[in-house]
Amino acid sequence: MNTVNCVIVDDEPVARKIIESFVAKIPNLILVKSCKNAMEAFEIVNSQHIDLFFLDINMPDVSGLSLAKSINQNSKIIFTTAYREYAIDGFDLQAVDYLLKPIAFDRFLQAVNKFFQGISVIESDVKIVENTIKNDFVFVRSDRKMVKINFDEIFYIESLSDYIKIYVTDKIITTRETISNIETKLPAKNFLRIHRSYIVNLNKAASYTNEFIEIGKNAIPISRTYKENVLKKLTEIS
Repeated sequence: MNTVNCVIVDDEPVARKIIESFVAKIPNLILVKSCKNAMEAFEIVNSQHIDLFFLDINMPDVSGLSLAKSINQNSKIIFTTAYREYAIDGFDLQAVDYLLKPIAFDRFLQAVNKFFQGISVIESDVKIVENTIKNDFVFVRSDRKMVKINFDEIFYIESLSDYIKIYVTDKIITTRETISNIETKLPAKNFLRIHRSYIVNLNKAASYTNEFIEIGKNAIPISRTYKENVLKKLTEIS
């Protein structure tokens, strides 16, 4: 099997955790280290061979672009950032891809597949990744037991700091988990983060405006941070 050593560099703890969970789903990727800044990553660059970097651009002290210029040309880079305006600079450095936060797993997988072009990937490994995407349920801990929730029963999810409320067909399930973590377990085709505190099931949406998505009798707000990505997604499926 062709394994690939990779490193994550991002100053945001939540962003690192999300990418770590994505990497863990792909058997060919071996995470060597998850770094909170470019200086940490410099040590890896100078001491080990790394095939692929998942590199944030806008970081304090030393930017991802500066780090990218010091990386061996045999190593490849997938940039991850919340700022679209850095895309041109990223591609000027011959990046494999440029992922705009918030990053969905299917978009992450698309970027990794670009990297794997020309590399023989064992078919069974690909199937493992596909099966991860095709799960139609998730288990969460609630009331001291693991509760199975079918994706098609979920209307929307609301964050309450370290807890989330999952609104399903006939009840509300509360579990101690972050919204970013539960987001990685949901199929990006149907679920969309529209606010730092809300994820909605697009199949349950009755209508939408530039400001909110209506689900049942509830108007779920679309925040400015997510608006561009949300409206683009809604336009694509209309």
